[in-house]
Amino acid sequence: MTPAAIVSKLWNFCNVLRDDGMSYGDYVEQLTYLLFLKMADERTKPPYNQPSSVPADYAWPTLVKKDGDDLFDHYRHTLEALGNEKGLLGLIFNKSQNKFQDPAKLRRLIVDLIDKENWSVMSADVKGDAYEGLLEKNAQDTKSGAGQYFTPRPLIQAIVDAVAPRPGDSICDPACGTGGFLLAAHDYIVENHPHMTKAELKALKGETFMGCELVQSTARLCAMNLMLHGIAGNGDGTRLPLVVGDSLAGDPGDRYEIVLTNPPFGKKSSTTIVGEDGKVGRETEIIERDDFWATTSNKQLNFLQHVKTLLKQHGRAAVVVPDNVLFEGGAGETIRRKLLHECEVHTLLRLPTGLFYAQGVKANVLFFDRKPASETPWTKKLWIYDLRTNQHFTLKTNSLKRGDLDEFVKLYNPAKRQQRTATWSEKNPDGRWRCFDFEEIVARDKASLDIFWLRDESLEDSDNLPDPGVIAAEIVQDLEAALEQFRLIAEDLGEEVTEG
Repeated sequence: MTPAAIVSKLWNFCNVLRDDGMSYGDYVEQLTYLLFLKMADERTKPPYNQPSSVPADYAWPTLVKKDGDDLFDHYRHTLEALGNEKGLLGLIFNKSQNKFQDPAKLRRLIVDLIDKENWSVMSADVKGDAYEGLLEKNAQDTKSGAGQYFTPRPLIQAIVDAVAPRPGDSICDPACGTGGFLLAAHDYIVENHPHMTKAELKALKGETFMGCELVQSTARLCAMNLMLHGIAGNGDGTRLPLVVGDSLAGDPGDRYEIVLTNPPFGKKSSTTIVGEDGKVGRETEIIERDDFWATTSNKQLNFLQHVKTLLKQHGRAAVVVPDNVLFEGGAGETIRRKLLHECEVHTLLRLPTGLFYAQGVKANVLFFDRKPASETPWTKKLWIYDLRTNQHFTLKTNSLKRGDLDEFVKLYNPAKRQQRTATWSEKNPDGRWRCFDFEEIVARDKASLDIFWLRDESLEDSDNLPDPGVIAAEIVQDLEAALEQFRLIAEDLGEEVTEG
């Protein structure tokens, strides 16, 4: 069965469950539990004959045999018991709950949909793509907020194509969400290096990748996504290359050749505090770490510093950052100047609006390499590709395609990055690819990287305006971004801000 057919089959059943009040996110989560149990059972049989990591009392056959209230009770006990296990079992089943309302529908999913397929026999592409399709549909359900953990796959693919990972590279995503960057890097290495040795293939599956995810339910989806794609950590499925926790809590000590990440949007790190009088306040968390250049509560700036820490010497990074990271003063300026000096910050991709499920976000991708200590700055030239000006994307009617980034990847020139040619010139003012010298950048106010040069056609030519729906969506995004900034300012001033 093709990935599309499997997604369609599983998704049609989700529509049935929505009548029971189950959300997309809950559905994908329940699928994760059941798929894991089914595949663990399949691997105890020929040709695998592996010992099961699931205790016999809670293995897949025990679910298939039961019906009605017995099934409901047993399923609940299974989730509870496996959530207390160690390793991968504990990661996937931790805090798991039965979200079904109707035992008949749970039985139908177990017997008619999951039990009828042999998931282990399917290629990793089919399984992985099917699951990825469900995750994308889940992300599109913006009301649930699930999209905040989902980076558009065409953007991920273009970033990975530019960074061009190789066999033997260690690769980390400290805010891995459902694992998109790790999987795209895995696929890139497999496709571009078809003659890897057995040792290289084993290392690719078991030692290459490491992700960190703060949100337990998202980490669960990531673990399943990696498993279905054949990335099984140590090979027997007991350990995945995934840690559930706060990346920013401290330096983990490990270093990587490549870091690819889209840290969560939202500027401040904060903790909700309930006082003795019952009033709820928010206490901003200032992250203080010896390996950081500056102390700030700005989560994005902290992630940028954390990525620098994670890199080996000459390691390569690509980080999605919102606009404020490019121009903010104070700690922002300190961090930018240090980054430009201690790393080679060589490329900036300005992204269009309308790409992310989180509203009001204007983002960029910053590419840099970590370098050894030096008295002179490592950044000599910053190349900027402007994919934002005069570009209009929406999540549904005009979503970003991989082809929209073809020119950027070609001009980035992964194979010979030192040999780049600008498309912008005095004679071609519409060129989107332009180079700026280090001296030009540090002379700018606050060493701002928020640089643009293309004229906005919609401001000058009323006949060339985008569709009213696109204009309206962009106005909404601008207002939401401004509102978020005002909310943060008000919080800093100690005002209590309530959601409108």
